Amino acid sequence: MNLIVAIDKNNGIGKNGDLLCHLSADLKHFKEITSGNTVIMGYNTLISLPKSAPLKNRRNIVLYEKDVEIEGAEVCHSLEELLELVKDIDPDKLFVIGGAMVYTLLMPYCKKLYITHIEKEFEADRFLPEIKKNEWRILEESELMEENSLQFRYVTYERIDG
Repeated sequence: MNLIVAIDKNNGIGKNGDLLCHLSADLKHFKEITSGNTVIMGYNTLISLPKSAPLKNRRNIVLYEKDVEIEGAEVCHSLEELLELVKDIDPDKLFVIGGAMVYTLLMPYCKKLYITHIEKEFEADRFLPEIKKNEWRILEESELMEENSLQFRYVTYERIDG
């Protein structure tokens, strides 16, 4: 399983149910990585998406305790149900896309983190758990890029086995 997210200098990921900023290059990067794969999200992340609808060209799984039907998505009501549903899917094709509670719950199951590091501190109310240096190593790191006066880079982390 993998995790993909954009974070600020304090691991902030969002505020008031929205992203901290909108970087078109990062949204394109997200689409390239997740298209054709399975994405796992919480209900609040689903309703924050354009048209509050599942993402196209992906299998959408929503982790939500309430009994609802969502057109174009599968709903799991517990971690156990989710893990059972995805057990036969290639872990490299599974992407956790938020929000904060789902990241916290599933980060221990992830082998790779696809992080967009934004070189700025925002006023955030949702955060990614700490990426601990004794648990993760940098596998790939892009050059520093800039869009809308914001500097950012893509970093892929790999879990250190042990």
